Amino acid sequence: MTHNVPNRNWSYPTALKFGVGRIAELADHCQAAGITKPLFVTDKALAALPITADAVAVLSRAGLGSAVFSDVDPNPNEGNMEAGIKVYKAGGHDGVICFGGGSALDLGKMIALMAHQRADLSVWDLEDIDDWYTRADGAKIAPIVAVPTTAGTGSEVGRAGVLTNSATHKKKIIFHPKLMPAVTICDPALTVGMPKFITAGTGMDALAHCLEAFCSPFYHPMSQGIALEGMRLVFENLPTAYSDPTNLEARAHMMSAAAMGAVAFQKGLGAIHSLSHPVGAVYNTHHGTTNAVVMPMVLDFNRPAIEARLEKAAAYIGIAGGFDGFRKAVMDLRTTLNIPANLSAMGVESARLDELTEMALEDPSCGGNPIEMTRENTRALYQACM
Repeated sequence: MTHNVPNRNWSYPTALKFGVGRIAELADHCQAAGITKPLFVTDKALAALPITADAVAVLSRAGLGSAVFSDVDPNPNEGNMEAGIKVYKAGGHDGVICFGGGSALDLGKMIALMAHQRADLSVWDLEDIDDWYTRADGAKIAPIVAVPTTAGTGSEVGRAGVLTNSATHKKKIIFHPKLMPAVTICDPALTVGMPKFITAGTGMDALAHCLEAFCSPFYHPMSQGIALEGMRLVFENLPTAYSDPTNLEARAHMMSAAAMGAVAFQKGLGAIHSLSHPVGAVYNTHHGTTNAVVMPMVLDFNRPAIEARLEKAAAYIGIAGGFDGFRKAVMDLRTTLNIPANLSAMGVESARLDELTEMALEDPSCGGNPIEMTRENTRALYQACM
Protein backbone atom coordinates (compact mmCIF):
# COMPACT_ATOMS: atom_id res chain seq x y z
CA MET A 1 0.00 0.00 0.00
CA THR A 2 1.40 3.40 -0.93
CA HIS A 3 1.03 6.29 1.50
CA ASN A 4 2.62 9.53 2.68
CA VAL A 5 2.44 8.87 6.42
CA PRO A 6 5.81 9.74 8.04
CA ASN A 7 7.52 7.69 10.72
CA ARG A 8 8.31 9.69 13.90
CA ASN A 9 9.61 8.82 17.36
CA TRP A 10 7.62 10.74 19.96
CA SER A 11 8.38 11.20 23.65
CA TYR A 12 6.52 13.36 26.17
CA PRO A 13 7.69 14.61 29.52
CA THR A 14 7.96 13.39 33.05
CA ALA A 15 5.97 13.88 36.26
CA LEU A 16 5.35 17.60 36.89
CA LYS A 17 4.36 18.83 40.33
CA PHE A 18 2.77 22.18 39.53
CA GLY A 19 1.51 24.75 42.02
CA VAL A 20 2.36 27.54 44.42
CA GLY A 21 4.34 26.37 47.43
CA ARG A 22 5.20 22.93 46.07
CA ILE A 23 8.91 23.48 46.69
CA ALA A 24 8.04 22.22 50.19
CA GLU A 25 7.77 18.73 48.63
CA LEU A 26 11.37 18.75 47.36
CA ALA A 27 12.75 16.22 49.84
CA ASP A 28 9.83 13.85 49.30
CA HIS A 29 10.37 13.81 45.55
CA CYS A 30 14.11 13.30 45.94
CA GLN A 31 13.49 10.27 48.11
CA ALA A 32 10.91 8.93 45.65
CA ALA A 33 13.57 9.20 42.92
CA GLY A 34 16.01 7.20 45.07
CA ILE A 35 18.17 10.19 46.00
CA THR A 36 19.46 10.19 49.57
CA LYS A 37 22.36 12.63 49.26
CA PRO A 38 21.69 15.18 46.49
CA LEU A 39 24.03 17.79 45.12
CA PHE A 40 22.03 21.01 44.80
CA VAL A 41 23.19 22.76 41.61
CA THR A 42 22.29 26.40 41.09
CA ASP A 43 23.87 29.54 39.64
CA LYS A 44 26.01 32.16 41.30
CA ALA A 45 23.28 34.79 41.54
CA LEU A 46 20.65 32.44 42.94
CA ALA A 47 22.97 30.88 45.50
CA ALA A 48 22.70 33.88 47.83
CA LEU A 49 18.92 34.38 47.55
CA PRO A 50 16.31 33.39 50.17
CA ILE A 51 14.43 31.06 47.79
CA THR A 52 17.58 28.96 47.53
CA ALA A 53 18.19 28.92 51.27
CA ASP A 54 14.57 27.88 51.83
CA ALA A 55 14.85 25.03 49.31
CA VAL A 56 18.10 23.77 50.82
CA ALA A 57 16.50 23.96 54.29
CA VAL A 58 13.76 21.58 53.08
CA LEU A 59 16.48 19.05 52.25
CA SER A 60 18.39 19.59 55.46
CA ARG A 61 15.33 19.08 57.65
CA ALA A 62 14.69 15.77 55.89
CA GLY A 63 18.25 14.58 56.50
CA LEU A 64 19.33 14.88 52.86
CA GLY A 65 22.18 17.30 53.52
CA SER A 66 22.76 20.82 52.31
CA ALA A 67 25.54 20.55 49.69
CA VAL A 68 25.36 23.32 47.08
CA PHE A 69 27.38 23.80 43.90
CA SER A 70 26.98 27.21 42.26
CA ASP A 71 30.00 27.71 40.00
CA VAL A 72 27.71 27.99 36.97
CA ASP A 73 28.31 30.62 34.29
CA PRO A 74 25.41 32.18 32.33
CA ASN A 75 26.52 30.10 29.35
CA PRO A 76 27.93 27.04 31.19
CA ASN A 77 30.98 25.27 29.81
CA GLU A 78 32.94 22.08 30.36
CA GLY A 79 35.04 23.79 33.05
CA ASN A 80 31.92 24.37 35.14
CA MET A 81 30.93 20.75 34.54
CA GLU A 82 34.29 19.36 35.60
CA ALA A 83 34.27 21.47 38.77
CA GLY A 84 30.78 20.21 39.58
CA ILE A 85 31.75 16.59 38.98
CA LYS A 86 34.67 16.99 41.37
CA VAL A 87 32.35 18.26 44.10
CA TYR A 88 29.79 15.54 43.30
CA LYS A 89 32.33 12.73 43.65
CA ALA A 90 34.05 14.18 46.71
CA GLY A 91 30.72 14.45 48.50
CA GLY A 92 29.57 10.93 47.68
CA HIS A 93 26.35 12.23 46.14
CA ASP A 94 23.79 9.99 44.45
CA GLY A 95 21.64 12.46 42.57
CA VAL A 96 21.36 16.04 41.37
CA ILE A 97 18.83 18.77 42.06
CA CYS A 98 18.88 21.31 39.23
CA PHE A 99 17.60 24.59 40.67
CA GLY A 100 17.41 27.78 38.61
CA GLY A 101 17.18 28.90 35.02
CA GLY A 102 18.44 27.16 31.94
CA SER A 103 22.09 27.50 32.88
CA ALA A 104 21.77 25.71 36.21
CA LEU A 105 19.38 23.11 34.85
CA ASP A 106 21.63 22.28 31.90
CA LEU A 107 24.82 22.20 33.97
CA GLY A 108 23.21 20.02 36.63
CA LYS A 109 22.17 17.55 33.93
CA MET A 110 25.72 17.43 32.59
CA ILE A 111 27.08 16.63 36.06
CA ALA A 112 24.53 13.83 36.45
CA LEU A 113 25.40 12.52 32.99
CA MET A 114 29.19 12.53 33.17
CA ALA A 115 30.10 11.98 36.84
CA HIS A 116 30.51 8.21 36.50
CA GLN A 117 31.07 7.62 32.79
CA ARG A 118 34.27 5.91 31.67
CA ALA A 119 37.36 8.13 31.63
CA ASP A 120 37.86 8.11 27.86
CA LEU A 121 34.34 9.39 27.08
CA SER A 122 34.16 13.14 26.43
CA VAL A 123 30.94 15.07 26.88
CA TRP A 124 31.41 16.26 23.28
CA ASP A 125 31.07 12.63 22.19
CA LEU A 126 27.41 12.84 23.28
CA GLU A 127 26.31 15.71 21.07
CA ASP A 128 22.76 15.38 19.77
CA ILE A 129 23.78 13.77 16.49
CA ASP A 130 22.34 10.50 15.21
CA ASP A 131 22.67 7.89 18.00
CA TRP A 132 25.76 9.33 19.69
CA TYR A 133 23.97 9.15 23.05
CA THR A 134 24.43 5.36 22.96
CA ARG A 135 28.12 5.92 23.66
CA ALA A 136 27.19 6.68 27.29
CA ASP A 137 26.28 4.10 29.90
CA GLY A 138 22.72 5.03 30.76
CA ALA A 139 22.82 3.03 33.97
CA LYS A 140 25.50 5.38 35.31
CA ILE A 141 23.49 8.57 34.88
CA ALA A 142 22.45 9.93 38.27
CA PRO A 143 18.76 10.65 38.94
CA ILE A 144 17.72 14.28 38.45
CA VAL A 145 15.08 16.44 40.11
CA ALA A 146 14.48 19.76 38.32
CA VAL A 147 13.19 22.96 39.89
CA PRO A 148 12.95 25.87 37.43
CA THR A 149 13.04 29.39 38.84
CA THR A 150 12.57 31.09 35.47
CA ALA A 151 9.92 30.61 32.79
CA GLY A 152 11.62 30.20 29.47
CA THR A 153 14.14 27.49 28.77
CA GLY A 154 11.94 24.48 29.46
CA SER A 155 15.00 22.38 30.29
CA GLU A 156 13.03 20.98 33.21
CA VAL A 157 11.08 18.79 30.76
CA GLY A 158 13.89 18.04 28.32
CA ARG A 159 16.33 15.23 27.63
CA ALA A 160 19.23 17.48 26.70
CA GLY A 161 21.43 20.30 27.94
CA VAL A 162 23.33 23.06 26.19
CA LEU A 163 27.05 23.31 26.96
CA THR A 164 29.50 25.83 25.52
CA ASN A 165 32.90 24.57 24.41
CA SER A 166 35.26 27.09 25.99
CA ALA A 167 37.96 26.44 23.36
CA THR A 168 35.81 26.82 20.23
CA HIS A 169 33.12 29.10 21.73
CA LYS A 170 30.50 26.86 20.16
CA LYS A 171 27.33 25.78 21.93
CA LYS A 172 26.61 22.09 21.74
CA ILE A 173 23.38 20.26 22.52
CA ILE A 174 24.20 17.19 24.63
CA PHE A 175 21.49 14.53 24.60
CA HIS A 176 20.58 11.35 26.41
CA PRO A 177 17.06 10.00 27.06
CA LYS A 178 17.88 9.53 30.76
CA LEU A 179 18.58 13.24 31.18
CA MET A 180 14.83 13.70 31.53
CA PRO A 181 14.31 14.67 35.20
CA ALA A 182 12.60 12.01 37.28
CA VAL A 183 10.41 14.72 38.80
CA THR A 184 9.97 18.41 38.01
CA ILE A 185 8.62 20.87 40.57
CA CYS A 186 7.02 23.91 38.93
CA ASP A 187 6.34 26.42 41.71
CA PRO A 188 5.38 29.82 40.22
CA ALA A 189 6.24 31.56 43.49
CA LEU A 190 9.92 30.84 42.82
CA THR A 191 9.81 33.09 39.73
CA VAL A 192 8.46 36.19 41.48
CA GLY A 193 11.90 37.57 42.33
CA MET A 194 13.30 37.39 38.81
CA PRO A 195 14.84 40.68 37.59
CA LYS A 196 12.65 42.27 34.93
CA PHE A 197 15.16 41.72 32.14
CA ILE A 198 15.28 38.01 32.99
CA THR A 199 11.47 37.81 33.02
CA ALA A 200 11.54 39.43 29.57
CA GLY A 201 14.32 37.34 28.09
CA THR A 202 13.16 33.99 29.42
CA GLY A 203 9.58 34.73 28.40
CA MET A 204 10.68 35.52 24.86
CA ASP A 205 12.67 32.28 24.86
CA ALA A 206 9.44 30.42 25.60
CA LEU A 207 7.76 32.26 22.73
CA ALA A 208 10.66 31.42 20.40
CA HIS A 209 10.40 27.73 21.28
CA CYS A 210 6.66 27.66 20.61
CA LEU A 211 6.90 29.78 17.46
CA GLU A 212 9.69 27.79 15.85
CA ALA A 213 8.08 24.47 16.74
CA PHE A 214 4.79 25.67 15.26
CA CYS A 215 6.51 26.74 12.03
CA SER A 216 8.76 23.69 11.70
CA PRO A 217 7.93 21.64 8.60
CA PHE A 218 8.18 18.31 10.41
CA TYR A 219 5.12 16.22 11.25
CA HIS A 220 4.21 16.19 14.94
CA PRO A 221 0.56 17.19 15.51
CA MET A 222 0.73 16.89 19.30
CA SER A 223 3.59 19.36 19.47
CA GLN A 224 1.81 21.58 16.95
CA GLY A 225 -1.17 21.99 19.25
CA ILE A 226 0.97 22.53 22.33
CA ALA A 227 3.03 25.16 20.52
CA LEU A 228 -0.07 27.08 19.50
CA GLU A 229 -1.50 27.24 23.01
CA GLY A 230 1.94 28.08 24.39
CA MET A 231 2.15 31.13 22.11
CA ARG A 232 -1.25 32.31 23.30
CA LEU A 233 -0.20 32.03 26.93
CA VAL A 234 2.93 34.09 26.31
CA PHE A 235 1.19 36.91 24.45
CA GLU A 236 -1.52 37.10 27.12
CA ASN A 237 0.62 36.78 30.24
CA LEU A 238 4.19 37.92 29.65
CA PRO A 239 3.37 41.67 29.72
CA THR A 240 1.58 41.18 33.06
CA ALA A 241 4.40 39.11 34.55
CA TYR A 242 6.82 41.84 33.46
CA SER A 243 4.83 44.83 34.76
CA ASP A 244 3.38 43.15 37.87
CA PRO A 245 6.02 40.65 39.06
CA THR A 246 3.94 39.40 42.00
CA ASN A 247 1.00 38.33 39.83
CA LEU A 248 1.08 34.59 40.49
CA GLU A 249 -1.51 33.76 37.86
CA ALA A 250 0.58 35.34 35.10
CA ARG A 251 3.71 33.73 36.50
CA ALA A 252 2.00 30.34 36.53
CA HIS A 253 0.83 30.65 32.93
CA MET A 254 4.36 31.63 31.86
CA MET A 255 5.80 28.64 33.69
CA SER A 256 3.34 26.45 31.80
CA ALA A 257 4.26 28.10 28.50
CA ALA A 258 7.94 27.48 29.14
CA ALA A 259 7.41 23.76 29.70
CA MET A 260 5.07 23.61 26.71
CA GLY A 261 7.68 25.22 24.47
CA ALA A 262 10.28 22.63 25.39
CA VAL A 263 7.82 19.80 24.78
CA ALA A 264 6.76 21.36 21.47
CA PHE A 265 10.25 21.78 20.07
CA GLN A 266 10.56 18.04 19.72
CA LYS A 267 9.00 19.05 16.39
CA GLY A 268 12.02 21.19 15.59
CA LEU A 269 13.61 24.61 16.00
CA GLY A 270 14.92 26.92 13.30
CA ALA A 271 16.81 30.05 12.35
CA ILE A 272 16.01 31.98 15.54
CA HIS A 273 18.01 29.49 17.57
CA SER A 274 20.67 28.76 14.98
CA LEU A 275 21.45 32.50 14.84
CA SER A 276 21.27 33.12 18.58
CA HIS A 277 23.38 30.17 19.73
CA PRO A 278 26.59 31.45 18.07
CA VAL A 279 25.97 35.00 19.29
CA GLY A 280 25.51 33.77 22.85
CA ALA A 281 28.61 31.59 22.66
CA VAL A 282 30.85 34.35 21.26
CA TYR A 283 29.44 37.41 23.05
CA ASN A 284 27.96 35.80 26.19
CA THR A 285 24.57 37.40 25.56
CA HIS A 286 21.39 36.25 27.28
CA HIS A 287 19.94 33.47 25.13
CA GLY A 288 16.25 34.40 25.31
CA THR A 289 16.95 38.08 24.74
CA THR A 290 19.04 37.23 21.70
CA ASN A 291 16.17 35.11 20.39
CA ALA A 292 13.86 38.09 20.81
CA VAL A 293 16.23 40.39 18.93
CA VAL A 294 16.41 38.19 15.81
CA MET A 295 12.78 37.00 15.88
CA PRO A 296 11.19 39.62 13.58
CA MET A 297 13.94 39.29 10.98
CA VAL A 298 13.56 35.51 10.97
CA LEU A 299 9.81 35.90 10.54
CA ASP A 300 10.50 38.01 7.44
CA PHE A 301 13.02 35.48 6.17
CA ASN A 302 10.59 32.58 6.57
CA ARG A 303 7.45 34.44 5.45
CA PRO A 304 7.02 32.64 2.10
CA ALA A 305 6.84 29.29 3.91
CA ILE A 306 4.92 30.24 7.09
CA GLU A 307 2.54 33.06 6.20
CA ALA A 308 -0.58 30.92 5.85
CA ARG A 309 0.23 28.97 9.00
CA LEU A 310 0.76 32.09 11.10
CA GLU A 311 -2.49 33.58 9.81
CA LYS A 312 -4.28 30.67 11.49
CA ALA A 313 -2.21 31.05 14.64
CA ALA A 314 -2.94 34.77 14.83
CA ALA A 315 -6.67 34.10 14.56
CA TYR A 316 -6.54 31.57 17.41
CA ILE A 317 -4.46 33.84 19.64
CA GLY A 318 -6.77 36.79 18.97
CA ILE A 319 -4.39 38.88 16.89
CA ALA A 320 -5.96 40.70 13.94
CA GLY A 321 -4.19 41.16 10.61
CA GLY A 322 -2.80 37.72 9.82
CA PHE A 323 0.96 37.47 9.36
CA ASP A 324 1.51 41.24 9.51
CA GLY A 325 -0.58 41.45 12.66
CA PHE A 326 1.41 38.65 14.25
CA ARG A 327 4.69 40.34 13.38
CA LYS A 328 3.41 43.63 14.81
CA ALA A 329 2.40 41.84 18.01
CA VAL A 330 5.96 40.53 18.31
CA MET A 331 7.36 44.04 17.78
CA ASP A 332 4.93 45.51 20.32
CA LEU A 333 5.90 42.85 22.84
CA ARG A 334 9.59 43.60 22.28
CA THR A 335 8.91 47.29 22.93
CA THR A 336 6.97 46.53 26.11
CA LEU A 337 9.82 44.36 27.39
CA ASN A 338 12.62 46.80 26.41
CA ILE A 339 14.30 44.29 24.12
CA PRO A 340 17.33 45.69 22.21
CA ALA A 341 16.50 46.73 18.66
CA ASN A 342 19.17 44.68 16.88
CA LEU A 343 22.35 42.68 17.27
CA SER A 344 24.54 45.76 16.98
CA ALA A 345 22.91 47.06 20.15
CA MET A 346 24.01 43.83 21.86
CA GLY A 347 27.63 44.40 20.86
CA VAL A 348 27.80 42.10 17.83
CA GLU A 349 30.42 43.24 15.31
CA SER A 350 29.94 43.15 11.54
CA ALA A 351 33.50 41.92 11.15
CA ARG A 352 32.51 38.60 12.78
CA LEU A 353 29.42 37.85 10.71
CA ASP A 354 31.23 35.38 8.46
CA GLU A 355 32.39 33.46 11.52
CA LEU A 356 28.92 33.54 13.07
CA THR A 357 27.40 32.36 9.80
CA GLU A 358 29.58 29.27 9.73
CA MET A 359 28.66 28.51 13.34
CA ALA A 360 24.95 28.98 12.62
CA LEU A 361 25.08 26.52 9.74
CA GLU A 362 26.68 23.94 12.04
CA ASP A 363 23.96 24.39 14.66
CA PRO A 364 21.42 21.53 14.60
CA SER A 365 18.54 23.98 14.92
CA CYS A 366 18.94 25.19 11.34
CA GLY A 367 17.75 21.82 10.06
CA GLY A 368 14.22 22.56 11.31
CA ASN A 369 13.89 25.92 9.61
CA PRO A 370 11.03 26.11 7.08
CA ILE A 371 13.36 27.60 4.45
CA GLU A 372 16.69 25.93 3.83
CA MET A 373 19.56 27.91 5.35
CA THR A 374 22.56 28.42 3.09
CA ARG A 375 25.80 30.33 3.58
CA GLU A 376 24.52 33.18 1.43
CA ASN A 377 21.05 33.63 2.91
CA THR A 378 22.22 33.06 6.49
CA ARG A 379 24.90 35.75 6.11
CA ALA A 380 22.25 38.09 4.70
CA LEU A 381 19.91 37.25 7.59
CA TYR A 382 22.61 38.11 10.12
CA GLN A 383 23.16 41.38 8.28
CA ALA A 384 19.43 42.15 8.50
CA CYS A 385 19.63 41.55 12.24
CA MET A 386 22.37 44.18 12.59
